[in-house]
Amino acid sequence: MLASEVVRCHVLIIGSGGAGVRAAIEASRYGNVVLVSKTIAGKGGCTTMAEGGYNAVLRDQDSCDVHREDTLRGGAYLNDPALVEVLTREAPERMADLIRWGAVFDVTENRMVAQRPFGGQKFPRTCYAGDRTGHEIMATLMERLDGTDTVVMNEYSVVDLLPREGGVGGAVALDRRGEAAVILADSTVLATGGGTQVYDISTNSAAGTGDGFALGYRAGAKLIDMEMVQFHPTGAVYPYDARGRLVTEAVRGEGGLLLNTHGERFMERYDPERMELSTRDVVARAIATEVLEGRGTDYGGVYLDVTHLSPGEIETRLPVMLEQFLAFGVDIRREPMVVAPTAHHIMGGLAITPDCRTTVPGLYACGEVTGGVHGANRLGGNALADTQVFGKRAGESAGKAPEQDKYIDPDRLAALERRLSAYLDGEVNPAVARRELKLTMWNHAGIFRTADELNTALATITRLESLPIRAASPSNIIDCCTLRNMCTTASLIVRSALLRPENRGAHVRKDVTTTWEPATSPFGHTYVSLTSAGIERKEAVL
Repeated sequence: MLASEVVRCHVLIIGSGGAGVRAAIEASRYGNVVLVSKTIAGKGGCTTMAEGGYNAVLRDQDSCDVHREDTLRGGAYLNDPALVEVLTREAPERMADLIRWGAVFDVTENRMVAQRPFGGQKFPRTCYAGDRTGHEIMATLMERLDGTDTVVMNEYSVVDLLPREGGVGGAVALDRRGEAAVILADSTVLATGGGTQVYDISTNSAAGTGDGFALGYRAGAKLIDMEMVQFHPTGAVYPYDARGRLVTEAVRGEGGLLLNTHGERFMERYDPERMELSTRDVVARAIATEVLEGRGTDYGGVYLDVTHLSPGEIETRLPVMLEQFLAFGVDIRREPMVVAPTAHHIMGGLAITPDCRTTVPGLYACGEVTGGVHGANRLGGNALADTQVFGKRAGESAGKAPEQDKYIDPDRLAALERRLSAYLDGEVNPAVARRELKLTMWNHAGIFRTADELNTALATITRLESLPIRAASPSNIIDCCTLRNMCTTASLIVRSALLRPENRGAHVRKDVTTTWEPATSPFGHTYVSLTSAGIERKEAVL
C-alpha cells in the first residue's frame, strides 16, 4: 500500500505558500524538485490571504538598522539577532525580485513603491498592493514557478518524514483517496505554514493545522518558543458568519480608529504614543481588557471605525475589506466594524540557522513553521518578507546539499502502514475530538494564561491523543492524521507556555509577576524536542 507510488528527487518541498513556492523556485536551479501541496499550490495557506503588506526599507530616511531594532523591540528581544539581520538586510532584495518578476504594487506619484505605516515601526515601510498583497505575491510566484521544471503534487498530505542515517530522507504522503506516495529526496524543506487552527477562532485557512511543527517534532527536530502565539487584534466577530475573519492591520494603517462602547479611543490608556499603531500584542490585550471590563459590544468586541475617511479612500485603499463586509451586510463606509482578537500566527517553531538548517540533518525549514525570526511578537508586514527571504535561503541551501543514497526502510513503512490502517478500526469521530481540542485551547491557552488552566488544557490534549480515532474510509485517514498533528502542536504550545515563567510579548501569565523589561530578561528561548525540554537562562543585562 505505502509503496504504491515512489518518487525520487533532489529536493522535496513540503508546503505551497509563499515560503514553499519561493524555496522551490530557488532549489530548481540545482536539480529536480518536487513540491507537495496539501491544497492546490498557490491557492491554500495564509500567504494568499495576507492583506496588509511586505516590510522592506526602500527610503533614504529609513534604514535596515532601524528596521532591525523595530523588529527586536517588537519581538520583546526574544528574536534570534542573526535571523533578524538577514530578514531586514535582504527584504529589499527579495522585493526587487518580485517586482522584476511582474508583481504589481501600489506606487506613489513619482512611481516609487508606496509604503504605509504599520504597528511598532518608526517609518512607513510596508509595501502593499491595496489590501490583497499576499494574493499579488502568490500570483507572481506561481507564474515564476511554472517556468521551472518543478513537479507539483497537489492535494497530497504528508503524514510522516522518512529517516535516513539519523536525518531525514523524504516523506510519505496520502492523496484524497488515501493512496500513498513515498517521496525520497536528498534534502527536504518544511514550509508548511502555521497552526492556529488548533484554536476555536482563527484567521488561518483550513490547512493551518500545524502539520509542519508535528512532522518536525516527530523527526527529532528542536522547536523553540512555541508558547508565542500571536492573537491578531482585529478579527471580525459580527456578523457570526464572519467570525474570525482577518481585518487587516492596513485598516489601522490607513487611519482606522478603535473605539469602545463609550466612544472612547481606548488605546490612549494602553499606548498613548502609538495608539492604534501599537504592536499587535499590546493592541490585542487592550481590546480583550476592554471587553472583559464591560466596555465591549454585545458581540464581545470593540469598534474599528473608518467612516471618517472618504468613500473614495476606502474603495481605493481597502477594497477587499469593503467587499468582504458588504457580503455580510456591513458597509464600512457608513458603519464601524466589530472586531476582537483572533488566533493568527505562531512565532515559535523549528529552530533554524541563517541558512535554514534545522537540528536534523537533511531537513530545512522556512516561513511560519520556523522560530526565532519574530521573537515573542511579530510585526505586521514582516511575515511576507520572511517567506521570501528565508524561502530563497532554504531553497538554495537544500539545492546545494549533496546527493544521498535514496532507499526505503521497509520496517519504517510497515510500522506506518499499521498505524494508518488502525484508524479504519477506530471508534471516535475525529471531528468531535477536533472540536473539543479547539475549544480547550481557546478557553485555557489563549491571550491570558495561568498554570492551572494550561495544565487543564494539557490533560485534555493528552486524553484526546489517546482516543481510538476512526476513519470511515481510506479517504478519511487524512482527517485522523491531521487531528494527530493538531494535538501535537497544541501540546507543544501548552508545554512551552508552562516552561516560561514570565510575561513577555504575546505570552501573558496572570499567575506570574515580571519585574524586568524584555531586554533584561534572564530567560531566552524555550525548547522542546523528543529528548529534552526547558528554557534557556542567561545573565540579565544591567
